[in-house]
Amino acid sequence: MADPTALLAAALPDAAARALYLAVLREGGRIRAAEVGPGDQEALGRLVELGLLVPQLLDGSYSAVDPRTAIERIGGEIRRQSIRLLAEAEQLPELMDELTQAYDTSPKRRSASTGARYVTGKEEIRHEIDRLTEAMPGDGMSAQPGGPRPANELPDSLRRARRFHERGGTVRSLYEISAKYDPPTVRFAAQASRLGATTRVLAVPFRRFLIFARTVAVIPAAADYSTAAVVDDPATVAFAVDTFETLWQQAEGVNWAALDDGSLGSAVHEQVGALLAQGLTQRSVATRLGLSERTVAGHIARLREQYDAETLFQLGWQMRGERS
Repeated sequence: MADPTALLAAALPDAAARALYLAVLREGGRIRAAEVGPGDQEALGRLVELGLLVPQLLDGSYSAVDPRTAIERIGGEIRRQSIRLLAEAEQLPELMDELTQAYDTSPKRRSASTGARYVTGKEEIRHEIDRLTEAMPGDGMSAQPGGPRPANELPDSLRRARRFHERGGTVRSLYEISAKYDPPTVRFAAQASRLGATTRVLAVPFRRFLIFARTVAVIPAAADYSTAAVVDDPATVAFAVDTFETLWQQAEGVNWAALDDGSLGSAVHEQVGALLAQGLTQRSVATRLGLSERTVAGHIARLREQYDAETLFQLGWQMRGERS
């Protein structure tokens, strides 16, 4: 079967053949074989092959033919072949039906290079994170909900952050807002910021996950974080990156070094006072700052004594007036 693409290519003379054909037309549409130089012999053969020049056996000359004749001949052949190919294309679904059904019903084996694998046990998860930290320095993203970081884990986290930074990596981390009021976490965030890390706090709920170099994500696979999925599927990782970037835009930047250098108790006390002045209740203040209601109640008691206020309403009113 002739290839329509090849037929189309056959209908188009190359540059040398075009030049020779135009030269023949300028000579009246006829050229003798003796007038064709050695360098034009290939172009002459091409024009004869295309049917644009017809040899005259009686006098050894070549006559130019209207290109429309060749166009009609080759175009007709292309149309016939195209109709045949279209008919065969219509039959493809039926001819491939057996293979299609077999593919749909067959078990799928995950690719060795993409998908997810599972790591169980906190020590094993920590080891996997250490391995990824070493192997994939780059743009790191860390969403760490759950309040202040456990103090016993902070030295190891700082070691990992320092090693990551030394290998050319940068880390952005998200904490809950209550982390601002926990001295060990503030100290850790201040030390990490000196390494080039950036940490923000977020007032809305979010889930824990890590992303390494925008190519691998570690996400929880159990509610108690005892199992993690290590994912390198591009679509899944891209979704995780977009989720992190959205949360990052909503988060609040913090001057951790200033918090670490100042009096944390005073900072919390001022935050409680500022929120009360805005009209928030004790429970709302506790929720906003990630503190227990008992802790907030202690700050309120000191504020009521300071402002000589008998009720929470009176305290808020007086504080609003002072701030105005």
